[in-house]
Amino acid sequence: GRCDEKQLPTGYMEAALSYSTIEDLQLLSWDNAPKYCVQLSFPGGTVLLQAANSYLRDQWFNSLQWKKKIYKYRKVLNNPSRWEVVLKEIRLLVDMALTSPLQDESIHQAPLQIISTLLAENTNLSTQDHENIIVAIAPLLENNHPPPDLCEFFCKHCRERPRSMVVIEVFTPVVQRILKHNMDFGKCPRLRLFTQEYILALNELNAGMEVVKKFIHSMHGPTGQCPHPRVLPNLVAVCLAAIYSCYEDFINSRDNSPSLKEIRNGCQQQNERKPPLPLRLLRPEPLTPAPTGLLSLSPPPSAPLSAPPTLPLAPPPSIVNSSEILVELERNNNTANARRKGPGGGDSEPNLIDCLLVSPALSALSIQLPAQADRVLGCFALILKMLSDYDDWRPALASLLQPIPFPKEALAHAKFTKELKYVIQRFAEDPRQEVHSCLLSVRSGKDGWFQLYSPGGVACDDDGELFASMVHILMGSCYKTKKFLLSLAENKLGPCMLLALRGNQTMVEILCLMLEYNIIENKDTQLQIISTLESTPVGLHMYEQLCDRQRELKELQRKGGPTRLTLPSKSTDADLARLLSSGSFGNLENLSLAFTNVTSACAEQLIKLPSLKQLNLWSTQFGDAGLRLLSEHLACLQVLNLCETPVTDAGLLSLSSMKSLCSLNMNSTKLTADTYEDLKAKLPNLTEVDVRYTEAW
Repeated sequence: GRCDEKQLPTGYMEAALSYSTIEDLQLLSWDNAPKYCVQLSFPGGTVLLQAANSYLRDQWFNSLQWKKKIYKYRKVLNNPSRWEVVLKEIRLLVDMALTSPLQDESIHQAPLQIISTLLAENTNLSTQDHENIIVAIAPLLENNHPPPDLCEFFCKHCRERPRSMVVIEVFTPVVQRILKHNMDFGKCPRLRLFTQEYILALNELNAGMEVVKKFIHSMHGPTGQCPHPRVLPNLVAVCLAAIYSCYEDFINSRDNSPSLKEIRNGCQQQNERKPPLPLRLLRPEPLTPAPTGLLSLSPPPSAPLSAPPTLPLAPPPSIVNSSEILVELERNNNTANARRKGPGGGDSEPNLIDCLLVSPALSALSIQLPAQADRVLGCFALILKMLSDYDDWRPALASLLQPIPFPKEALAHAKFTKELKYVIQRFAEDPRQEVHSCLLSVRSGKDGWFQLYSPGGVACDDDGELFASMVHILMGSCYKTKKFLLSLAENKLGPCMLLALRGNQTMVEILCLMLEYNIIENKDTQLQIISTLESTPVGLHMYEQLCDRQRELKELQRKGGPTRLTLPSKSTDADLARLLSSGSFGNLENLSLAFTNVTSACAEQLIKLPSLKQLNLWSTQFGDAGLRLLSEHLACLQVLNLCETPVTDAGLLSLSSMKSLCSLNMNSTKLTADTYEDLKAKLPNLTEVDVRYTEAW
């Protein structure tokens, strides 16, 4: 009821009052007025709201005032008559949101939602109306992400008017904010789509990719370190989604999975799927099968020379149905068949994740994309190249791309793999282990970039130059191991021998190590490797050095010499090598290098001691790389002292293969509790352990 100055009703209202029915509200200011009251006028009377203090009263007053105006603007903009009036109201709405003293995200989001609904319900606006509305709401977007419907409106403008100044002047700060602050495009896919369309609009300008390059540089910043950690993951997410979209029709028709558009719209019913689309595929000339044996230096004497067989001509390009391709791939790829089998043996429906698996069978097909998809693919492949040029971004980029998150059709596309080859080359040239280690597969049983770009891989388009670079950087790091050499011997021995025959020094070193570590057991293969090494000057020189080392090794391992040996303090790796080259140490069982200056490099000498059972490395600089080498070659080691050495979990975990260890000192190392538990579980003979002053203590 209407309030009286002498007696004010108090308590709860009997019925709720709608915000839209508020006619007026004001702060009471007359003499002797109740303190801290807000007066609301309704058609049926007046209500007083009394707060506990002036701050709460002002908060109520501004909140109610904002709510009253929002209802007014929503009503006006829900029934637009003339767009001149609508544009004026939009400007007033934006000004109200910007000048409100209230601090809440809904103050800016509510006007954006109203304008978003207006645009969604009025799709026949002129281009000029588009631009006027975008310019009017630009101030609200400085600190707020656009809602989904507004993103769709922005995407449409980028597609239809890519050269509009609105794209540069208004959309640029919006996209920059999205890339700097977005945490998950999965929750807001239209933000990612808007970013994608914005970049494509930049590519349509006269300078094209130069403009895109300047934008990427602006996102990174002028210093050597990008100050915004979310920029790179967001850019990579946009690139991957854009590249995936280029092959979307083919993938959807292949595995009948819902398209990205259907996922966005919540439509995943199989009965609404379109029939498989006929796709234009270029069939290359049939290739002669590569020989599975090793490189042959000369034909057998009994084999007569004959002219090369005539290859059949390739059929002309044909239109084939994607379901036919699937049948052909299933017929030629048994591993793909096995992957599609469920645990019960029945066929399981392919899912979206299957699309990201690499299938070598697709290397026989070359997909011809539509012109627009080809431009999109080229644009975002070039962006990946730009990202790989920044030193501080390269480790994270290598980690993000290590699982090969591309559809298999992209990896069968020569243009894409050629552009991506630059990125992989940058990884292969980076001396940081965290970068070039990502060339290897993310888990066993799955191909990595090393396999894809090696001779015979689906992406290899050269004679092994990139393969040689990858092997060189991996061997120079911590991968000079038996396991890595065994993998090369089993899968890539032919390419290694071919490149060695052409004088590649890295491959010559690989073949020498295979001989030195007895990786190759077959005598004929060993002789063939020796013949390959002797075919070039660099190979002959390195093979002669290997023979000298082998003679020295035999002398070193000859029975005799001391059983215990202690090096003086301050001795170095060179001192140890000089000592071991001076006589026979085949009986050496106990070696103490405590308080010397030896490093992981001395492991090359230690693995030559066949009888070594006790090794003391207390207070040396012996690290993880040395431990990995010891674990592969000194299987009989029983006592190991690593006290006060710089070893970490990465090296200590490799000790799990040394089953003979019974005493292990890891005092004052960087051992963690998890690694300690793992070692205890895998070393059954371990009885004495010292983990004092570690996390596991």
